[in-house]
Amino acid sequence: MVRNEARRNALLDAAIDVLAEEGARGLTYRAIDAKAGVPAGTASNYFASREDLMSEVAIRVTQRLTPSEESIAESLALPRDRSLTVKFMHDIVKRADADKASYLAMMELRLEATRRPELRTALTKTFAANLDFNIAFNAESELPGDRMAVILLYFGMTGFIYERLTLPDVAAMTDLDEFIEVLVTRAIG
Repeated sequence: MVRNEARRNALLDAAIDVLAEEGARGLTYRAIDAKAGVPAGTASNYFASREDLMSEVAIRVTQRLTPSEESIAESLALPRDRSLTVKFMHDIVKRADADKASYLAMMELRLEATRRPELRTALTKTFAANLDFNIAFNAESELPGDRMAVILLYFGMTGFIYERLTLPDVAAMTDLDEFIEVLVTRAIG
């Protein structure tokens, strides 16, 4: 197995761009190599199969969308109340707007997972771990809301972000600030 992590990440980033631009059908080793600007055959040296590649892309998307430790520490210095939860939800939208390709790639992977059991298993593992992390983070950080509140926020924000990315005119029918305020209030009380 090839171990150049910088090149591996560059290939994964290229795969994210290809997925966002071309969809899952356009995700080929050749397209990844071209997008990454590397010699033909490079991607196939790093990823043994299409399933392996897609699973690794899901992990890379999670890495790209995870806030920095500094950002989290800065936020946790604020009072741990409903307004901090609102801030965290706005931060999620800002990261989605800043890295639309990652969200679009993830949408493509989720659709592909409906046809590929191995990918479904890998994505389920990745996203279940992410959701478990968020539930634990909320509790350990003593933020308001219980487990179900975090789950409601997770699914509410995921759906809203996907709507903003795919059908922005529909999402624009709802004021973002109002949506987040109401979602947080209804989720945590």
